[in-house]
Amino acid sequence: MSQVRKNDHNLMKVLLGPVISEKATMVAEKNEQVVFQVTRDANKSDVKLAVELLFKVQVDSVQIVNQKGKPKRYGRFEGRRDHTKKAYVSLKPGQEINFEAEAN
Repeated sequence: MSQVRKNDHNLMKVLLGPVISEKATMVAEKNEQVVFQVTRDANKSDVKLAVELLFKVQVDSVQIVNQKGKPKRYGRFEGRRDHTKKAYVSLKPGQEINFEAEAN
């Protein structure tokens, strides 16, 4: 990719990281989806472009979930964890993201 679009540097900041959990693993095996934690202001088209740019795969669809932070107590003080946003990314048939190979 010799040409870099003007907003490609913004797309690099959309994905915060993959979600590694028991539920995310079950979704990956059953529905062939990958779960990412994304910035709070990201939308579906931003996530789709970012995944296609970073991992060189074709995205079929994206579902976004806003997750409210849990209320927590810190000693005698009450607080709340930060709100997060997750994206469930469905890849086209035959496409796959291997995070172990991407890290090397």
